[in-house]
Amino acid sequence: MSKDHPATPTTGRRIALLVDADNVSQAKIGAIVAELSSYGVANIRRAYGDWTSGNLKGWKDKLHLFAIRPMQQFSYSTGKNATDMALVIDAMELLYTQDLEGFCIVSSDADFTPLVMQLRSNGRDVYGFGERKTPEPFVNACTTFLYLDGLGDAAAVADVETASTKSAAKPSAAAEPKPAEAVRNLAGDTKLITALRGGVEASAREDGWALLTHAATAAQRQASIDPRNYGVKGFTALFEKTKLFEVVRSEGGHPYVADKRNKARAPRPGI
Repeated sequence: MSKDHPATPTTGRRIALLVDADNVSQAKIGAIVAELSSYGVANIRRAYGDWTSGNLKGWKDKLHLFAIRPMQQFSYSTGKNATDMALVIDAMELLYTQDLEGFCIVSSDADFTPLVMQLRSNGRDVYGFGERKTPEPFVNACTTFLYLDGLGDAAAVADVETASTKSAAKPSAAAEPKPAEAVRNLAGDTKLITALRGGVEASAREDGWALLTHAATAAQRQASIDPRNYGVKGFTALFEKTKLFEVVRSEGGHPYVADKRNKARAPRPGI
């Protein structure tokens, strides 16, 4: 986690890690566990799927390595996802029987959106992880959501963006949008810009400047935002990349941010 990323106190926070193994690859599970350490301790770790199926054979070593308990769920009928139901039932049981501060749902399935909303309405944080194809209702419902292609490697996403920009003039036959396409024009991302501007407005002092960490925290209260989903490592770079905000550092090194639309702002923040 970058130093300008809003921090959440982690001491004693207990988190349940619930993985929809039928829906996501095991390749990023190590990075997910590491990321969760920024928010607390994932002392309940479960992965749901039909473990008799050959489709999950790649998970075996990861389960042992990261002490994740496999939860067997047979497919009772074709076309019905029994795994989702089992995960939801366990999540609700954990909510009312365990003293947990947060849940981590690893899936790209929007069917978990009602579950996330219920957990949050009960005062629990929900950290989501999934692929770029994850529908927005699920992403927006989470306290914070991180796309797997940017997890632990924000620089790689930025490199893909650069390569994509250089080859923009060349025709492409790719049917699926590249991760870079989601981060190239941030100024046109209405949800992101609205949240960032709202964060600055909520945190700004009389001189028009806001301590960037405060603005970022306020923005995250409005929408699920993780800078790595946009190809950068922290909120300082995210504000700068939009080209809609002015960011300066105080003599002590603390970053401040102001909305460029605010013509009445002071030339520099009054420390």
